[in-house]
Amino acid sequence: MEPQRKTLVLNKKDNVAVALTDLEAGHSPGKGVLCRDFIPAGHKVALRDIPENAPIRKYGQIIGFAKTNIRGGDHVHGHNVAMTAYPKDYAMATESTPTDLLPETRQGAFQGIVRQDGRIATRNYIGVLATVNCSASVARFIADEAAKNLLFHYPHCDGIVALGHGTGCCLIPGGEGYSLLQRALAGYARHPNFAGVVLVGLGCEVNRLDCLLDEMNLRHLPYIYPVDIQKAGGTKKAVQLGVEATEEILKRLEMRDREPVSIANLVLGLECGGSDAYSGISANPALGAAADLVVKNGGTVILSETPEIYGAEHLLTRRAATREVGEKLIERIRWWERYTRENGGEINNNPSPGNKEGGITNIWEKSLGAAAKGGKTNLQAVYGYAEPVQTKGLVFMDTPGYDVVSVTGMVAGGANVVCFTTGRGTVFGCKPVPVIKISSNNSLYERMKGDIDINCGFIITGEKTVAEMGEIIFQRIIATASGQSTLSEELGMGDFEFVPWQIGAVT
Repeated sequence: MEPQRKTLVLNKKDNVAVALTDLEAGHSPGKGVLCRDFIPAGHKVALRDIPENAPIRKYGQIIGFAKTNIRGGDHVHGHNVAMTAYPKDYAMATESTPTDLLPETRQGAFQGIVRQDGRIATRNYIGVLATVNCSASVARFIADEAAKNLLFHYPHCDGIVALGHGTGCCLIPGGEGYSLLQRALAGYARHPNFAGVVLVGLGCEVNRLDCLLDEMNLRHLPYIYPVDIQKAGGTKKAVQLGVEATEEILKRLEMRDREPVSIANLVLGLECGGSDAYSGISANPALGAAADLVVKNGGTVILSETPEIYGAEHLLTRRAATREVGEKLIERIRWWERYTRENGGEINNNPSPGNKEGGITNIWEKSLGAAAKGGKTNLQAVYGYAEPVQTKGLVFMDTPGYDVVSVTGMVAGGANVVCFTTGRGTVFGCKPVPVIKISSNNSLYERMKGDIDINCGFIITGEKTVAEMGEIIFQRIIATASGQSTLSEELGMGDFEFVPWQIGAVT
């Protein structure tokens, strides 16, 4: 792309162009047409007349249908674009190809923390997890007291993290919401970035400590310490027990230096939030290129946010390793259609107002850009929310599009680094896992330099290619996994972003 260009056509099949800067009426976006209206940066302009009900194409794919006759040069957005169901050819597994894996002897490495049981960590935290909202304050008291009185003796510990949440009681025992919460808590309790975990329960909640320990097979793990507030005799005694447990974990905390471990031990979570129209052109494809490099080196990459692949799912099913994997993905799409309908909404409730201001018209358009984070390798497996991810390569996890809920699920599934792309400027961290923030455009990066680790706006200006930015992101992933701090870590973010997916009746 030439830096002086003011519009971009992404595919020869497209009948719209993307404005790379604000376009005044009368500007020619190409194809011999003139802008009839002011077109904000990131928004779409029609390259030719589009008859009523005709498809509107971007990325070479259908992003909607004309509500009325659209003239060449018109602003194309929600006022004249409709989402109308049309048949998709899922072509299950027809485009899957052998993954270009490097031999183990040539795979890269990062400086990891090797636990005594063989788990590989990228950070060295202690966790204090509340099983129910009723124990969240006590969990916080434990972490604060231990940090104040103990942590200065153990500089090799990255911190003591108290994670509360808004649920844990008045759930249907054994129901879907109950299972999702238990999976999320168990995934965090087992996470290698926690050297040890204090689990804090009240004692009378539905998600009781004993149930969680038994049903999630946590009781035998030597680095998990349960504290029951009611059995302890109240807040002060529970805090004392929790601090004593934290001190025991600190004493046992491995003093080992980081050591080289294979990139095959990386589990990369992919997230996009506060997106704009440039996200699908710059940051997301660049992250996809980095994801392909992680997979090539034997690692695992988690794509998530089921509502944000809606409209792009037919591209993923083609890359499914097997028909069964593709069909499992479509089953989750159908579940979301039912779920949103039963709750009086639709999947197109996403994108957010900020996404639309940034030029994204509907969820089909957003999804086509968001799916680019997953790169180009085969889709190897589909997981439920917060399930342990055990498959190498690109996998998909069923999560909502809500960023904090999605990342919570991926971290519970084992992600030990997260890359988060944004076009509007989401501020986000997620202890105990480092989060690398990636901007889609130069303007955002200049405004929020203190939050953004990598700027992909160079792709929009033509200064870098997608592949070049992908390599830069990949190298930052390796450095981050090896201990380099991200800006969200330096800002201290991540204490309040543990948000398990709440679903089902609250009784």
